[in-house]
Amino acid sequence: MTPIVRQRLKYVGLGAVTLIVGLTVRFAPLGLPWFVVKYGGSAMWALMVYWVLAFIWPRCRAGLLALAAGVIATLVELQRLYHSPGLDAFRHSLAGILLLGKLFSVRDIVAYWLAIAVGAVVDGVWVHAARIEPYR
Repeated sequence: MTPIVRQRLKYVGLGAVTLIVGLTVRFAPLGLPWFVVKYGGSAMWALMVYWVLAFIWPRCRAGLLALAAGVIATLVELQRLYHSPGLDAFRHSLAGILLLGKLFSVRDIVAYWLAIAVGAVVDGVWVHAARIEPYR
């Protein structure tokens, strides 16, 4: 198995764990405080963006991946400020809630960037410990 394949398998595993944790925190009746449900789910969504980008570009440095994931997550949050009947209808579906969310929140952006930063640290320490040479 090549180093890139091993690295991508780690990203798939991390993504699966992130997805399960995010859906559990957001939807399972665990009796968690509201802010853990709200911002925990948001944080896991943003972390998932990081893992997807890391899977696509396994040679990319963690800092660049974090920046790209943070920008994407922020732009998705900002799109919530735009309203049209079709987009608003999609935002009220389960897929729309999971992919785009419903309401704009600066606090979500903070949760995104914090989660992505943690993901970049995990990526740099664990996944890239046996890292292949990055693109320069």
